[in-house]
Amino acid sequence: MQQADFVIIGSGSAGSALAYRLSEDGKNTVIVIEAGGSDFGPFIQMPAALAWPMSMKRYNWGYLSEPEPALNNRRITAPRGKVIGGSSSINGMVYVRGHAEDYNRWEELGAQGWAYADVLPYFKRMEHSHGGEEGWRGTDGPLHVQRGVFRNPLFHAFIEAGKQAGFEATEDYNGSKQEGFGLMEQTIFGGRRWSAANAYLKPALKRPNVEVVYGHAHKLVIENGRATGVEIERSGRVEVVKANREVIVSASSFNSPKLLMLSGIGPGAHLQDMGIEVKANRAGVGANLQDHMEFYFQQVSTKPVSLYSWLPWFWQGVAGAQWMFTRSGLGTSNQFEACAFLRSAPGVKQPDLQYHFLPVAISYDGKAAAKSHGFQVHVGYNLSKSRGNVTLQSSDPKADPVIRFNYMSHPEDWEKFRHCVRLTREIFGQKAFDQYRGPEIQPGETVQTDEQIDAFLREHLESAYHPCGTCKMGAKSDPMAVVDPETRVIGVDGLRVADSSIFPHVTYGNLNGPSIMTGEKAADHILGKQPLPRSNQEPWISPRWAVSDR
Repeated sequence: MQQADFVIIGSGSAGSALAYRLSEDGKNTVIVIEAGGSDFGPFIQMPAALAWPMSMKRYNWGYLSEPEPALNNRRITAPRGKVIGGSSSINGMVYVRGHAEDYNRWEELGAQGWAYADVLPYFKRMEHSHGGEEGWRGTDGPLHVQRGVFRNPLFHAFIEAGKQAGFEATEDYNGSKQEGFGLMEQTIFGGRRWSAANAYLKPALKRPNVEVVYGHAHKLVIENGRATGVEIERSGRVEVVKANREVIVSASSFNSPKLLMLSGIGPGAHLQDMGIEVKANRAGVGANLQDHMEFYFQQVSTKPVSLYSWLPWFWQGVAGAQWMFTRSGLGTSNQFEACAFLRSAPGVKQPDLQYHFLPVAISYDGKAAAKSHGFQVHVGYNLSKSRGNVTLQSSDPKADPVIRFNYMSHPEDWEKFRHCVRLTREIFGQKAFDQYRGPEIQPGETVQTDEQIDAFLREHLESAYHPCGTCKMGAKSDPMAVVDPETRVIGVDGLRVADSSIFPHVTYGNLNGPSIMTGEKAADHILGKQPLPRSNQEPWISPRWAVSDR
């Protein structure tokens, strides 16, 4: 039987950070259980190839939501990484910490000690920022964060158009001032994807006290109310990996609640329906599922300046070869190099709309939307009140979890997304785009009324792939909390959950950064260390927030 002091399930954003920090002083042995395989090869490591690993069953669990009633009963793709590095090995490599108010909200919701002042030091500890705001960013952490080369004139037009529309600009949205138009940050270093595997797990594996066990976790072994190990399947054999101190579940917002439920931790009635013995009746396991949605707003470019010329397979091959041999050229960027974080209305204190700008009109699966040059934004409302859940299909560990997002089930979502359509038209209508602006590809100029916009949204909204919240962190007295503020599972000893599933509320922006921070901070709780001293830095809030959206 294999054993270690700490057994971590999942080598993703949080799991890799945990492996690195828990093994750092050499005193503890760590085993990381990973169901996927190696991240070797250009599809994962080349930033511009980001559409590939997400569409490969080898690297992606490939989940689908249940039919979504508000979205024409479409089943929405819900990818999660099945490879070392987890979703940080198949994501878009966009780095966003989130807004200060997100973490203050966490604390209000019962996650004591996770306010912005508490988490900012952990963001600094994990970062190696290239070009970020001095004093607000980390400069010697494992996670390299950079900006793109920002050469394409369409990036410049987008930021200029934002200023012309009266919005703020920001030098560093991960620094003191998130709100505004600016350069997007990327987890890319030396021309390659800087996943949690590259930043944390591979350096940790050079230590004698860390190893990865490749196997599929079936359930937790719980004896007399304590987690003592993990039952896994490896090469067709079922075996147990024993934890001398603790088991930490970092298996994603879909698989962490699934694993808890398979182990008898979750809503009692549901577990009994599945024929599973209830070890700890926690109603919150699988509840509180949140995500971000977005749509693509696409425009023809009248000048041949977009990436359209690079889409034919021959030129993709040229870019790939240039990347393989010289680590230079188009292959070194995810092409998300300009962005905006905006407030949707007067009276909204923190930004709630997010823009990723791309200098090409294309879909995530790599197909050109237009037979011409173009540009687009992925735009979405990031603080939805819609909530879904994750449940079991059966007691079979190989069965996919049942994922119900209940997207767009709150009326406010429709109001905000209609605003996104109209606001994007206003931004793309500014003088900065005059020399590039051709016809609107989608939604299309005929889509004007609320009803027409809603019909477009029902057919074209998709997930931004930021699921969280299904093992909510909160006060022990909260019946819907799954873990306490030290990430301990309430009602079971020797067991923690640390990944995006413990977020009480979705953060504003992409989730990779906050997930890594969660692993960093959880490691200090697990080791019984004094948390890093709180920050006294005050982030910028628009002085006009009460009266204007800009």
